Amino acid sequence: MDFLFNTNVQFYIAAYLIGGIPFGLLLAKKFAGVDVKASGSGSIGATNVLRVVKESNPALAKKLGIATLALDAIKGVAVLVVAYLTGADNSVLWAIAVLAVLGHCFSPYLALEGGKGIATGMGVMMFMLPLETTIALVVWGVMAKTVRISSVSSLTGVLALLVSSFFLHPNMAHAPVVFIVFILFYKHIPNIVRVIKGQEKRVI
Repeated sequence: MDFLFNTNVQFYIAAYLIGGIPFGLLLAKKFAGVDVKASGSGSIGATNVLRVVKESNPALAKKLGIATLALDAIKGVAVLVVAYLTGADNSVLWAIAVLAVLGHCFSPYLALEGGKGIATGMGVMMFMLPLETTIALVVWGVMAKTVRISSVSSLTGVLALLVSSFFLHPNMAHAPVVFIVFILFYKHIPNIVRVIKGQEKRVI
């Protein structure tokens, strides 16, 4: 058990455990009295919080959706900031980023279920690859305004981040970026199937 006293290991554990906190589920239950896992898409992310709470309280839905989005992004960055300030090297930071996303998508508090990972993924990517993430957010914004399908907008932005990272940082090790993108797409498989069938709901 001596490895648990290793600082890097402690950061990894913290990233997974903090990343796994289901803020959307907690906020919706606390302030709206609804279980987002039992309604809508069943996701604990901001989009489903907005959609489910909107049915009973539209004004509150927007506030909880924004709060969920912000907290899911921040929780991915929290451990990264501490690790960076203590001088952790880049490989450690990337491992923390990956584990934060895994924590959200496969939460230890929800029997390894979780959200789609977009907000947490964008949070860690904004810290690690700010320019690429800014490009991704611009693409997401354009798609959100035109297509108005949350999953399509999110995944298009993710792809823009991945592609731009190869152009802007051709010499970096892209494995962590590719892995995070893979996880985000994996968690969106049901959405992708609905998009292909023309059944994915638009954000109104």
